[in-house]
Amino acid sequence: MRTIRQPGPANPERVQWAQARGQRLTLELKPGQLLLDAISEAFAAQGFGSGVLRLPAGLALSPFAYVMPALSQTSEHAAFYSETFRPEGVARIETGALTFGTRDGAPFFHGHALWREADGRRNGGHILPDQSFLAEPVTVEAVGIDGAGFVARPDPETNFKLFMPAPQPGFVPSPQDRFFVLRLCPNQDVFAALEGFCSDRGIARARIHGGVGSTIGARFIDGGATKPFATEIAITAGSVAPGRDGRPEAGIAIALVDYTGGMAQGSLRRGDNPVLMTLELVLEAE
Repeated sequence: MRTIRQPGPANPERVQWAQARGQRLTLELKPGQLLLDAISEAFAAQGFGSGVLRLPAGLALSPFAYVMPALSQTSEHAAFYSETFRPEGVARIETGALTFGTRDGAPFFHGHALWREADGRRNGGHILPDQSFLAEPVTVEAVGIDGAGFVARPDPETNFKLFMPAPQPGFVPSPQDRFFVLRLCPNQDVFAALEGFCSDRGIARARIHGGVGSTIGARFIDGGATKPFATEIAITAGSVAPGRDGRPEAGIAIALVDYTGGMAQGSLRRGDNPVLMTLELVLEAE
């Protein structure tokens, strides 16, 4: 399996998780404000301070700022970010995913997407929360989580501050609380990690909500491949169901951009797609 050396020691807990209450939501996002503020207000109106969502096709951003994956110029990180890009006009999302939580005590999100810019060019990358504005009203499907959430914390292994599952003090999950807040650590196959997590907990079927992170290149079911190692991915569809042997088997489709600007979409091949830095998602056991 492909691996990339990280600058720090590996956390022995390779799948970080917390059990939570969850609720599927329809959020109405108001235009003319930061996308971060629009999302934060919409989640708060439903009583949630953390959650995930898939970015719908046509979501309009202007002004808009983003970065792409890039090679690191130092040994402090295995990969890094590009300069900031600010395309003119309205950029319209084609597909993407977003994790909403807190960083330094304030609302924050981690979002990756592909989009088309006003001049017709297609691009992709990491949306900057504090510099990207919602240009038009939009309705999004989301999942709000309570009892646990995503909190950005320093990660010694990657030397980045990353979203991690954080249980809320005093919350005791019940058997009916079937949502799991997950973060997958580097250099492990996405499928093996998710399927092992489900198998260990007797979860036969589940739905994957959200899904933001990076993989070491990508290998697709149709034989396609992304060879540049540094990517930013968004899960566009995902589920877990019993395979032929009765064990949990995941199916995951993604969209990605790599550090050369290459973009790809499709269903990932099981057993051949390791995490680069992180992968955040919410798993709903059915």
